[in-house]
Amino acid sequence: MTVESLEPPPGASVRWLSAGEQQVWRQLLRVEARLHERLDRDLREAHGLTLAEYEVLVHLSEAGPYGLRMSDLADLLFLSRSGLTRRIDALVRAGLVTRRSCPQDGRGSMAQLTDGGVARMGEAAPTHVAGVRRYLIDVLGLGRLSSLASGLADVEEALDRP
Repeated sequence: MTVESLEPPPGASVRWLSAGEQQVWRQLLRVEARLHERLDRDLREAHGLTLAEYEVLVHLSEAGPYGLRMSDLADLLFLSRSGLTRRIDALVRAGLVTRRSCPQDGRGSMAQLTDGGVARMGEAAPTHVAGVRRYLIDVLGLGRLSSLASGLADVEEALDRP
């Protein structure tokens, strides 16, 4: 059985992907998964950090000295509140992040880098950037990178529409 042989629900119209479109879609999924795995492995081997943990450190470092509300950080990382809590708990245990009450309302929580988190971020950033360059930026070169950026902007715009 193939996807194309499935019957859509009554009244629904489905424009199935052509073989070429299906190939591009699956290649995109493979490349994204492999790129994520490779960057994650590089950070684990060199710094004992996962890519997911590194992403938290990046967002907190960009937020400035006061950190971020946990809810805002969860939104930036596309995580549920409970998923972020588990990730932050691990970083707190590692001494890289602290958590405190939100000064504006006291109900929310803030996450903030510790001095150790700042130091680990500084150590890991060159490894991460080198990987992004090695596996993506330098492979594509300026011309194809510009085309990719343009195409991805179009996809993001489509995702923002209702």
